[in-house]
Amino acid sequence: MLKLIERLGPIEASQDIDTLTLPYELRIRGRLKAKSDAGRELGLFLDRGPVLRDGEGVRAESGEIVCIRAAIEPVVTARVAAGLPLARLAYHLGNRHVQLALGEDGRGGYVRFPPDHVLEELSELLGATLERHEAPFDPEPGAYNQLGHAHAHSHDNGHHHEHGHSHAH
Repeated sequence: MLKLIERLGPIEASQDIDTLTLPYELRIRGRLKAKSDAGRELGLFLDRGPVLRDGEGVRAESGEIVCIRAAIEPVVTARVAAGLPLARLAYHLGNRHVQLALGEDGRGGYVRFPPDHVLEELSELLGATLERHEAPFDPEPGAYNQLGHAHAHSHDNGHHHEHGHSHAH
């Protein structure tokens, strides 16, 4: 079994790199046994936290690299007019603390989420038209969940010091 132990962030996939296609519910896990798209036994041994993103590379103990792919799965794509209506839709859905994919294509902007009757009803109440179909689900990572997110800052409130933060929400 090939042990995958390190996240690499986005990589340029090539024909000589094996891929691992997983649905969203499995890309949130740090520990997993799976078969690559070429049929090889793989084991994920990664830190918990960030979702494995479509196009992200993971390195094996041997140094070999595998590229993660988001599987085609059931989703709901909600479409509404650009500008304030789209911002309002994204705000209210995001306020439900669910994972959302935001994007745009030839038909305009959209918000995508896994099928959920409550979110679907809310979207329709906000004027969205819904498309229930199958597509990759690769939600926004969130401001504090970016790979390698860390920063240092200083405070100017009468005393001076510096320290680093690492956020994991």
